[in-house]
Amino acid sequence: MPKRTKSSARWLAEHASDEFVKRAQREGWRSRAVFKLAQIHETERLLRPGIRCVDLGAAPGGWSQYAARIVGGAGRIVATDILPMDAIPGVDFVQGDFREAAVLEAVLALVGAPKVDLVLSDMAPNMAGIDAVDQARSLHLAELALEFADHVLAPGGDLLLKLFQGAGFDQIIRDARGRYGRVVTKKPKASRSRSPEIYLLARQFGMV
Repeated sequence: MPKRTKSSARWLAEHASDEFVKRAQREGWRSRAVFKLAQIHETERLLRPGIRCVDLGAAPGGWSQYAARIVGGAGRIVATDILPMDAIPGVDFVQGDFREAAVLEAVLALVGAPKVDLVLSDMAPNMAGIDAVDQARSLHLAELALEFADHVLAPGGDLLLKLFQGAGFDQIIRDARGRYGRVVTKKPKASRSRSPEIYLLARQFGMV
């Protein structure tokens, strides 16, 4: 068995003692990431009963799990990821790369309408530990989510996506401001303070 590095051992120790990890396990959530969405929703009210929502990079499903409790049966939540995801009541799942036409068509078919009200993306790349490489990969995922939202959001719709501060960050913000009426960044308490991750919240699609 390969020997753990000091950084991986430190991460495991931090993870095991993390208050949000413990709370997720206690409350039956699939990941601690659910609290990032919940904390943003508390002030922004992104999720509403009856909306149509797509969750990109959804596995293991914490965000979809939380969204389903609010959106309810009158709405529709479609999750997609290249990784498999166990079923969640009230959530339809498409496994595959959403950049592929067949996957996109399957997602929209399950939505049941040509446009959606909300796009969520907590996507992050597999980290190589090299800042320049990791930042480029994360930026690419953010750009893909922004382009996906261009294609599927109804006028006035919203987008919440994960970004990492670094090269290209300011350009993504500018691009979003050219598409949405309101663009802000959010750093929820559940996002570790030492992490460069931050969330872009873009509201009122097409109302610039």
